[in-house]
Amino acid sequence: MPKFVPPGTIQRFEDDSDAIEIELFDSGREREMYDNLGDLYSIIMATECLERAYARNAVTRDEYTSECNKLISQFRVAERVALGKSMTAETFMQVYQLDCPRAADRLLRIGVPEQMLSSAESHKTAITVAETAEHFITTMDALKLETTAVDELQPLLSDLMNALTRLPDIPNEFEPNRIVQQWLQKLNLMRAVDEIDESDSRQLYMDLDSGYQEFKRYLSDKKR
Repeated sequence: MPKFVPPGTIQRFEDDSDAIEIELFDSGREREMYDNLGDLYSIIMATECLERAYARNAVTRDEYTSECNKLISQFRVAERVALGKSMTAETFMQVYQLDCPRAADRLLRIGVPEQMLSSAESHKTAITVAETAEHFITTMDALKLETTAVDELQPLLSDLMNALTRLPDIPNEFEPNRIVQQWLQKLNLMRAVDEIDESDSRQLYMDLDSGYQEFKRYLSDKKR
């Protein structure tokens, strides 16, 4: 009985008297196509094995990161060369019955190694924290400079509110959010040409300062 030979090779059937050779490709271009598909297949399988090994603590974090970055880079090239616009990598996995859920998640959806994802999230959080502090200070400085026009204060408070809502793991009743939302509601009921009086200006500054102190306590608690 003949043995199975992978695509791109010459298959030979032998018996006592005859030998038949069958070429599984008709041209160099067709052979290259099979080679490219084989490369893509092997990269997906290798990624699945790596993800399983990392989950079982069989490789170190540094080893995992190095190899995963390499596989992700190789996958992007292999996908473009092997598939082009003919099909997606997800379709390729279905057609060739590649049961590799970890590889699919890493290569098709996430696109970075596990700890790099965490690092990216931490970097994003740090940017949000810095922006929130900046908006607090900018708004309070504007009040110090006696800015009272609604059309000048409302955008500042809006930017601050947007930054606050992007902070991760904040309590449901986070005091800075309540303070800023309350003042936004008040200003939204006023006309753009209106101005807040001195009493409101002082109260807004005091409320923002209180919210800023609570924001800093939140940061301090997160570091513990």
